[in-house]
Amino acid sequence: MSDNQPAAGHQVPRAAYERRLSALQVDLVAMQDWVINTGYRLVVLFEGRDTAGKGGTIQRITQTLRPRWCRTVALAAPTERERTQWYFQRYVEHLPSAGEIVLFDRSWYNRAGVERVMGFCTPAEHQQFLLHAPVFEMMLIESGIRVVKYWLSVSAEGQLRRFKDRAKDPAKRWKLSAMDLAARTHWYDYSQAKDEMFAHTDTPISPWYVVEADDKRAARLNLITHLLGQVPYRGTRPKPLKLPPLQADTGYTRPPPAVYRQVPDITAELR
Repeated sequence: MSDNQPAAGHQVPRAAYERRLSALQVDLVAMQDWVINTGYRLVVLFEGRDTAGKGGTIQRITQTLRPRWCRTVALAAPTERERTQWYFQRYVEHLPSAGEIVLFDRSWYNRAGVERVMGFCTPAEHQQFLLHAPVFEMMLIESGIRVVKYWLSVSAEGQLRRFKDRAKDPAKRWKLSAMDLAARTHWYDYSQAKDEMFAHTDTPISPWYVVEADDKRAARLNLITHLLGQVPYRGTRPKPLKLPPLQADTGYTRPPPAVYRQVPDITAELR
């Protein structure tokens, strides 16, 4: 389905979604254990239009994982100094060491998307990127880093629904930037940029995987299931733990709670 076509069908029911997600998160823990124990290095790129669900999907992946060994990278606009560097340089420093998983919430493909459409790079810089990105990724892969690239595809109707939801919800208003709103006026420009990007960077050694994302629940389940299939881990559930007994009473008397600064309990009216 292309980015300007609405998704068919209904959203995955919440109860079924939560059951499947819970099982997948257990598998993610097993996968991370294998990554840590083997020294595997995994990079996952999440790209797509605004509101496609990149951040929410990343949150569900990382929710049960050990943060020391799994990092999310969401870089701000480059500084003046970074603009003078080799384009890929500021991404290189975030690549994983042995046993690490790095999830890029937008990545070096900013140059092929927002920078290209909004004029933040020159046509020559854009063309150079399209030539260099496959070479850069081949270097990463040949060095032993597994690179998995996802494009989350949302329709114009789906994006509009999510924009309206964010606009009316004070807790989500921060997700709507001026750049996000401007992107609506460049819908087909972004479509063209994405298609050109795929034509140059969807390679056999580093392919793109498209995730239909109008149904965010389905998108999360489909992407996580696919990601688990990209890592050659051996799925083993953790063994049950037997908790040790509590220490025997030694006769120590603790100070009364009143001597401490307690956080007020505001939940009494909710009970």
